[in-house]
Amino acid sequence: MTRQDRNIRPQSPPVIRQLDEAAVNRIAAGEVVERPASAVKELVENAIDAGARRIQIDIADGGKTLIRITDDGCGMSAADLPLALSRHATSKIDGSDLLDIHSFGFRGEALPSLAAVGRLTIQSRAAGQEAAEITVSGGQAGPVRPCALGAGTVVTLRDLFYATPARLKFLRSDRAEGMAVTDVIRRLAMAEPSVGFTLRDVSGGAEQVKFRADPETGDLFDALRGRLARVLGAEFTDNALPIDASRDGFRLTGYAALPTYSRGSATAQPLFVNGRPVTDKLLIGALRAAYADFLSRDRYPAAALFVDCDPHLVDVNVHPAKSEVRFRDAGLVRGLIISALRHALAEAGHRASSTVAGATLGAMTPEPVTPRVYQMDRPSPRALQAAYAAQAPGFSDMAESWSGRVEAGTQEPDETRDSLPLGAARGQVHENYIIAQTTDGIVIVDQHAAHERLVYEKLKRQMADSGVAAQALLIPEIVDLSPDDRDRLLAIAEDLSRMGLTIEPFGGSAIAVRETPALLGEVNAEALIRDILDELADMGTSALVQTRIEAILSRVACHGSIRSGRVMRAEEMNALLREMEATPHSGQCNHGRPTYVELKLADIERLFGRT
Repeated sequence: MTRQDRNIRPQSPPVIRQLDEAAVNRIAAGEVVERPASAVKELVENAIDAGARRIQIDIADGGKTLIRITDDGCGMSAADLPLALSRHATSKIDGSDLLDIHSFGFRGEALPSLAAVGRLTIQSRAAGQEAAEITVSGGQAGPVRPCALGAGTVVTLRDLFYATPARLKFLRSDRAEGMAVTDVIRRLAMAEPSVGFTLRDVSGGAEQVKFRADPETGDLFDALRGRLARVLGAEFTDNALPIDASRDGFRLTGYAALPTYSRGSATAQPLFVNGRPVTDKLLIGALRAAYADFLSRDRYPAAALFVDCDPHLVDVNVHPAKSEVRFRDAGLVRGLIISALRHALAEAGHRASSTVAGATLGAMTPEPVTPRVYQMDRPSPRALQAAYAAQAPGFSDMAESWSGRVEAGTQEPDETRDSLPLGAARGQVHENYIIAQTTDGIVIVDQHAAHERLVYEKLKRQMADSGVAAQALLIPEIVDLSPDDRDRLLAIAEDLSRMGLTIEPFGGSAIAVRETPALLGEVNAEALIRDILDELADMGTSALVQTRIEAILSRVACHGSIRSGRVMRAEEMNALLREMEATPHSGQCNHGRPTYVELKLADIERLFGRT
């Protein structure tokens, strides 16, 4: 029907009809089952709710022709099989309290929806009962029959969307659909570390394991760390910080990666609410805001975060796919995420991700070496001291003609400084990179990037202590808004005032801008107000003014820091290293790049074939 057809007034009232059960189920299937990955998600969640400890998923042709879920859960009795295929029939809730949800599923729509658009067979056996099966094809159920099954449940879905062939045209390639299934299983595996998952592709009769995660043991963080290492990779867990914070009935746990372990896209940000994988705009925005001061706009943080709370504080019945949630107090959750992550990043101090050193070593391409015939043992500290003393005059003679400089008095090992995290400064190369020696390696510091972060953190502390200076406008700027926008803006007027932006109501739906932050200089007040309103509409809160002020402070820090090309004395270099060790976030500059690289002696020796 075209838009013109819809505008034609009918000559008589249209007839209202009651749709039959098959049509209702197919309509519901369009909401619940968008693609094979949606069907896998619903069936695997049912297996988890049934108490399964091992779940095997078999797919063929990306899940289009076969999806089979085998679990060792509690199973169902023969009498329950027909009821399980009825719409809104569920064992998860009794219907008295739709907010008291403690399971993945509760709507009772998945099985009848799948049965309406595919060929579905359920085989199940409850403890102490005989195994039984039922088959449904295009919504038409067959009789319950006995079958051979040891325990648990096997759900087999063949020819998905065969009853609605038009939907098949909207599916992507087998490879793309298979990747979507893998992503669903990976997310569920992170949500349930104590459950084992195996995903196999059985297309064409061949069996290929696409993903496997055995059940993890240990406490909450040990089990989660092991599962995240399996799903997101050991690099993530090696460079991630444990998160555990609570506030007013909400608890946030998980792992958040260091800023220098950032990604080029938002693919490493699994988020969970009461154990349920979600894609929530509020949580994603809070994660982004927590790292806003450490990453450039084209980089994304990596984190796996779990928000747990009383089920009555969050509504998971927002969408049939249950991928969206609505919090009773969204601002509280956002504040908890931002404060917990920033506290963890501050506690990390100067630490940078290990991948920085790995990338550095990867960039080095030593010449091929012949097999060694004899290799001296590593000299003793006394022998090293004698060697340094013997070599010192030669290095001093070269100081004027070579970029590499070794300050007088720094050649001799200083055991106290060497044992410090960033070691003792040994020299400066190309008038920008400080070389420091640690107990078991060397550290290369970008003096400009490091000092830029130190100055920036100092400026932020000063601003927090003395507040943001505001400049009064000679003539207040009047901005006309809608009544809703005016109310939203006035609700955060106190927060804006702390950042130097003072607004007042000015009759009707207008507001008057009295003061603007002095650091921003001359500013278009109306454009700033409307940008804040856009952020409020999108995220529910606004940190736009603070972000702009911090951007100014970052530029000031850049201009006020030690420039590249400046020759530094030994005491200056060591003072910079000590200040880095004492300053939070000093492991990355204001743009998220690392400020130093640490190379272990064993890695350096490997480059020269000394292992």
